This record gives sequence, C-alpha cells and structure tokens, in this order.
Amino acid sequence: MSVLTPQERDFPAWYQDVIAKAQLAENGPVRGTMVIRPWGYAIWERLQAAIDERIKATGARNAYFPLLIPEAFMRREAEHVEGFSPELAVVTHGGGKLLEEPAVIRPTSETIVNYSFARWISSYRDLPLLINQWANVVRWELRTRIFIRSSEFLWQEGHTAHATREEAHAYALRILDEVYAEAMVHELAIPVFRGRKTEREKFAGADITWSCEGVMRDGKALQMGTSHELGQNFARAFGIQFSDREGQLRHVWQTSWGATTRLLGAMIMVHGDDHGLRIPPRLAPTQVVVLVARAGEGVIKTASAVVAELERLGVRVELDDRVEVSLGRRIIDHELRGVPIRIEVGPRDIAAGQAVVARRARTEKDTLPLGALGKVPRMLEEDQSELLTQATTLRDTRTRSAISLDEARELAGDGFARLPWPAVGEDGETRLAHAGVSVRCLVREDGEPVDDPGADRVDAIVARAY
Repeated sequence: MSVLTPQERDFPAWYQDVIAKAQLAENGPVRGTMVIRPWGYAIWERLQAAIDERIKATGARNAYFPLLIPEAFMRREAEHVEGFSPELAVVTHGGGKLLEEPAVIRPTSETIVNYSFARWISSYRDLPLLINQWANVVRWELRTRIFIRSSEFLWQEGHTAHATREEAHAYALRILDEVYAEAMVHELAIPVFRGRKTEREKFAGADITWSCEGVMRDGKALQMGTSHELGQNFARAFGIQFSDREGQLRHVWQTSWGATTRLLGAMIMVHGDDHGLRIPPRLAPTQVVVLVARAGEGVIKTASAVVAELERLGVRVELDDRVEVSLGRRIIDHELRGVPIRIEVGPRDIAAGQAVVARRARTEKDTLPLGALGKVPRMLEEDQSELLTQATTLRDTRTRSAISLDEARELAGDGFARLPWPAVGEDGETRLAHAGVSVRCLVREDGEPVDDPGADRVDAIVARAY
C-alpha cells in the first residue's frame, strides 16, 4: 500500500505528502514561510549552480543588495508600486523605536538596484551593466503552498542596463532561452512553452514580459521563469543616464529577470509518481544508493567496494547498511526521496557475481554483473533523457488545439489549450479570467516567442494556473 495519497484521488494532497515524506521542506512558524530541509536544499544547490553557470556565461556578475528598501523608493515608479502594494511587508520599528521612514522588505529589487545604477553609470563605457544576485524576497501571499507560492522564497534576480532598446531586447531573450529554458530542459528535464506575456499578465513596471510555462501532471500551468524588458521606466524614475559616443545624455534601457525555488515544485509535479519523487539524475544529491540487503561481513565488504568504484567513476553514491531496518522499508524511503538508481547487494547476489539494479525513471528492476559497474554513468544519462521524454509526452498530450474561446475554456479544465490569438478578442482575457483560466503566453505558430502580438499566426497558450 502506498504511503502517499494517489495523484488521481487528490493531486494537491499527493503534493503535500511528497514534500513531507521525502523530507524536502515544511511550513515555518510564520504563515507562508518554509523551512527547506537538507535533501530539498541539496537539490536546490545543484539547480542553483547550473543556473548560475549559465548566467555568468551571458556576461553577468553576481552582487548583493540590501534586504530593506526605503519605502520612498517603491513610490518612484507608479505602475511598479501599484503592482506590488498588496504584497508588501513593511518594517516600521527598529531598535525599539519608530523608524523615521518605514522600510520595505524586498519583494523584488528593481528600485534598490536602480538607486545604485544611477551612481555607477555615467558613460557609454559603463554599458552594458549586467548584474545578478541570489537572495530571498518576501511577498505577502494570501494563499500559500510550499515551493509554489510562499510569503518568503529564494531566487535569483538579474538586473541590466543597456545603451539601446535593441540590446536590452536581445539580452532579455538570451536569458529566457540560454539560461532558463536550457536549465529547465537539460537539468530539470522539463520542456516549456517560451512566449510573451499579454499586457494583462506582464510584470508591473515592464514594457514586455517573457516567460517559460510548464505543464504539470494535473494539467495546470506553472510559470517557471520570467524575463522582462523594462524599457526606460525605471531609468527615468531613478535618473539613470549616460553620455553616448557623441556626448549626448541619454537614459539607459533595462531588463530584469528571475527564477525561484518554485522550480522545485515543478520538478515534483512533473516527474513525481505515486511512489514519491523522481529526481533528474543531474540534480540528484545522491544518484545511486547501494543497499546492503542482509547482514554479513562479505556483503558489507562487497557493497563498500561497489560504492568505492562508483565514486571513482564520478557518481554521487550513498551506502545504506542499516540492516536493522527492513529492506522493504528502506526501498520505500529511497523511492520516496527519488534517488535515481538503487543497487541491492545480498549473499545470493555476491555468489552470482551480480547485483539487483532498480531505475526510478523507468520503474524497472534488473541485474547487473558486479564487473559491469562502468555502465552506471551511462544509465544515469539515459534516465535523464527518459524523464525529459516522459515530460515532453505529458506536455504534448495535455496540450490541445482550439478554434474558439469557449472551446479553449473547456479544454483548459484539464490541460492546455492553444488557439489563434485573434480568437481571444478584446474582452476574451476577462471572460477567461472569470472562469479561472488565463492566457499563459503568446507564441508564434512554430513555437518561438512572439515579437509582435498583432502579427499573423500568433497563438495563445491558455490554461488554469498555480
């Protein structure tokens, strides 16, 4: 009998069960906060490193900006403050005294970063300025769910300044494609729709927002990363100007972009099954667990030798020699945690010169000669590809074509609908919103992001969303 609520019976309950029983995270004592446990944080560290490497490859450098932002900064860009006002957490006292000016706990850092950019930029030689930071933010959410939507979460946020609109546009799309989409496909093994947000759905204060949208197992959409073209909105609000090559004073063009611990929620909801997590091998803190099936000096010695050989091959491996705990119980635990490969070693296996190998991505169990452990790294890469193949099938089967708004709304009951953007009409987004459905993004007919929403052959991706 499964220790988890079956997905088909109650998907939200299954999700919470996995997080708790795989020991990924738990609710903090303040509503909407979370404690990320070591197993969950180790997965985040590997994903964080993969994203960070890609960010640096685009030329951006890491920095850090204050957690507390003067409240006055938030009022400088009207659309921005209007968008975030309902979610702000404000500090009014410090050191037992009323503060002269309240401080906002950062919901995002456009304002505090641009305060610095205004002092750092004076000439075209200072551009482009490409900055990223890894930090936490606070947005006072009314309805929270661990990883998916919490009052405090971890993320990276990039902020850049460019000499021209064209440079900013190209960089925003580079982040969308080369950082976010590539990390989602190659690390998380999750295919995404890359597209342009509608005016209704774009980031507060942006001219254009681009997003990566993933399809979860229950057919709902999850926004997994966004890249914004800010135009000159913040540059004008904060006086960020530079002298161009002709000596003319001009405002910079800007971008901002971010991805959060929400990506862990996506990993759970795309790959998880009724036995627990299935972690893509590239992100798994432990890629292989070697279980000692029964006590015995020869068994432990052989299992330890297997561990040593796998370590030599560059595999992240763990030895489980807790023979006082039943083998069945330990198998359930490691399946819950999503360890990609399990190798079981017992007296009979040693006598036969082999071990039992279970692969989490394929729910397969087979035997492997002890002299053939060199196949394990290749098996891990095969299983990384297998999870991407399964997730792609999920996305494709959950995405259906529609020709009318009513049909799209109906299809969005249990998946994604794709219909021509003109079919949505002027009031279509409002009508969809009343039914709990939204336009997740706009894409070209060939699936690429849309530059001009008014162009022919533009499709809207429509779904219910987390």
